[in-house]
Amino acid sequence: MGALAVAGLLCAALAAPAGAADEPPEQIVNGDFSNGGTAPWWWTANSPASVVDGRLCADIPGDTANPWDAIIGQSDLPLIAGESYTLSYTATASVPVTITTNVQMAVDPYTTELSEHDQIGDTSAPITHTFTARADNDAAQLAFQVGGSSHAFTLCLDDISLRGGAEPPVYTPDTGSPVRVDQVGYLPGGPKDGTFVTDAAEPQSWTLRNAAGTAVATGTTEPGGTDPTSDQNVQTFDFGSYTTPGDGYTVTIGDQTSEPFSIADDVYSALRTDSLAYYYNQRSGIAIDGSIAGAAYARPAGHLNVAPNTGDNDVSCQPGVCDYTLDAAGGWYDAGDQGKYVVNGGIAVSELMNSYERTLTAEGANGAALGDGRLKVPETGNGVPDILDEARWELGFLMEMQVPDGQPLAGMAHHKLHDQAWTGLPQAPDKDSQPRLLHPPSTAATLNLAAAAAQCARLFRPYDAAFADRCLAASQKAWTAAEAHPAVYADPNDATGGGAYSDSDVTDEFYWAASELFITTGDDSYRQAVLSSPLHGDTAAVFPPDGFSWGSTAALGALDLATVPNKLTATQLATVRSMVTDAADGYAEDSQTALYGLPYAPSGQHYVWGSNSQVLNNAVVLGVAGDLTGSAKYQDAVLHALDYILGRNPLNESYVTGFGERNSHNQHSRIWAHQLDADLPNPPAGTLAGGPDSQLEDPTAQSKLTGCAPAMCYIDDIESYSTNESAINWNAPLAWVASYADDLGGSGGHGGGKAACQVTYTSYRWSAGFTTVVYLKNTGTTAVSPWELRWSFADNQQITDRWQAEITQSGHQVSAKPVSWNGSLAPGASVYFGFNGTSSGQVADPVALSMNGGRCDTVT
Repeated sequence: MGALAVAGLLCAALAAPAGAADEPPEQIVNGDFSNGGTAPWWWTANSPASVVDGRLCADIPGDTANPWDAIIGQSDLPLIAGESYTLSYTATASVPVTITTNVQMAVDPYTTELSEHDQIGDTSAPITHTFTARADNDAAQLAFQVGGSSHAFTLCLDDISLRGGAEPPVYTPDTGSPVRVDQVGYLPGGPKDGTFVTDAAEPQSWTLRNAAGTAVATGTTEPGGTDPTSDQNVQTFDFGSYTTPGDGYTVTIGDQTSEPFSIADDVYSALRTDSLAYYYNQRSGIAIDGSIAGAAYARPAGHLNVAPNTGDNDVSCQPGVCDYTLDAAGGWYDAGDQGKYVVNGGIAVSELMNSYERTLTAEGANGAALGDGRLKVPETGNGVPDILDEARWELGFLMEMQVPDGQPLAGMAHHKLHDQAWTGLPQAPDKDSQPRLLHPPSTAATLNLAAAAAQCARLFRPYDAAFADRCLAASQKAWTAAEAHPAVYADPNDATGGGAYSDSDVTDEFYWAASELFITTGDDSYRQAVLSSPLHGDTAAVFPPDGFSWGSTAALGALDLATVPNKLTATQLATVRSMVTDAADGYAEDSQTALYGLPYAPSGQHYVWGSNSQVLNNAVVLGVAGDLTGSAKYQDAVLHALDYILGRNPLNESYVTGFGERNSHNQHSRIWAHQLDADLPNPPAGTLAGGPDSQLEDPTAQSKLTGCAPAMCYIDDIESYSTNESAINWNAPLAWVASYADDLGGSGGHGGGKAACQVTYTSYRWSAGFTTVVYLKNTGTTAVSPWELRWSFADNQQITDRWQAEITQSGHQVSAKPVSWNGSLAPGASVYFGFNGTSSGQVADPVALSMNGGRCDTVT
């Protein structure tokens, strides 16, 4: 702080009236407007102000885009680092509004010491905030940011005061009940664990009660000591032996009762659907239909060159980057901003496609739940699985980001596309007036395109061969370009208007892209790229202990090599699968050790930005290991990860909007900004919050959470972008894990869905195609009538003729039903049917054979 400012504070203290000697000096000049003047207050030209009846009143225009488009403020406020201050004022507004109250630097970058959102109505009431200054400042600024409203209004301010000497603010999160459970629920046959926060050292008695309040199970807790992630003393409890389905269960310990939860086979069904519906709401370049998304989420198309948008249809590069334009409309908005990033889009769309591809390869996976007519997409009814329809919206954008032929770096992919400068909150996409710019190509983005497009080529082949061909051509072109330019990195300082997403180690992207291209094409050059990678066989490099992410993508390739039919030798395949199970062993051990059960143990308890997605990506690895081995320890660890996400955590917070009694619903978003504008909705159900970030990388987190234990470093505040944003690459593993868990509930896993049946399935290859004969046997003690056998092809088989059953095929999904005379299967009896078909490659064994929804034993 400058000497003059310090002297000014001293003089103000000496001049204080008698009886106020101990009161800290007032920093605000003319805060009560008693002299009838406005000096030294200032305002933006669009909001003229004057003193009316002893208050400063300003006319604020409507239809401004950002909060800072209209400001009332006072400058030259001295702040001392480490000093705590109290800001107070009263206000009224002619229409209900939310304003942003900042104490900040008066010049760029306008770093805030205080930033709060205050709801103002027609009744004057005192508003008070306390903050601790982090830096000396001779001339800070109080800025009431009052823009961003669609309505014009009159704002009146009075009794504005800023004084030091306040008690330092202490943020104490409301964690509710100390009895922590999965607030959504548990599978009947799955693990059912909880955590109890208590000072007690001795075991405590717990009681499970049903919705009527009747005790249905009892037990004692197991003391666990201090949880290092939260600094809480905790005990754990296990009620897994209770399996009766129902809603409204609670666990009581002493006089404390948990949030209610369900026990049901379909407990995760809605989570599967809603976590995927998130992506339709994130679409760019299309009007969001309220009949699909819900009336509150309907909005016009954004960034289509319709004023005030400059749009993405004909978008140019940053100055000096290129002299062409691209039509890059479409795709998904990345997160709370409205940028579109190839590296985040690549991993997100890949995990969605992997969720679908798992239904073709994993025994008991339910492809119908992701099929046509099952999700919230406008393309439903087109014969294509809805999850692939959603993936296609992003895949088209990724391919449009490819540098055209004849240009420098042809075949590479531009790293990102976003606004020239940051926009404020809220901001409807169709109201964004910022110029949109392409940023330079990068090797990482190019390999994301190569990998995702290779997946696209094999999965879309049964539904749209032309689109599959386009994907494969783009993938191979991108691979060739990346090989020619293996070290083109995104600038880590290119973070104005959008995130940098810089990555200077792309060995993982090369491994992932080579894996996908090898699986799709069988070309030995890609096999050699996989086998010669320095990552191959190195479990910790491919599967980092802290979890894979957009910056560490080799795991995506290894998971697909381990599960999708390909031409690796038996020894090579065993190496890949050993990496998966070795990594899963580590994550399962982390889950078993953790007092909150999560499979995430970062070094030094270093919870990263987006830590919830790391938990869930570890759960994806565990799920694949479960598919490969059938081991319950992997399945249990997946479910424990969901327990953590859905409320069994130190904050007693379900991090998914709309799921659980205490759920996150103020995620950082320019579209779903209800916290800032009551006319806007909260995020849609199924939206994941990023979760604890122990680095506290935004001003709100820094002001509220300093000193937090790692797993407590989260706040459900729209301005806390480092702990409470949503993102496409975070919802993707949530959708994958929810699908996996829902399959456990309904297809022979923990839900008990195995049927009494055996299938003998034999295929014969011949020159023009193949013939398959199937025997379905009832191994139970009661007759089955009627029967339906369903399965998935793991390759591109197409049925041409069939006999002794009504057989239908939709893409990879096949259903066989009886004809008029063989609809009943007596105990021990079998039914025979068959079909002919074509296939361009090997005739792979079927997957996920099930009769009437239950998994069958298989003989092939």
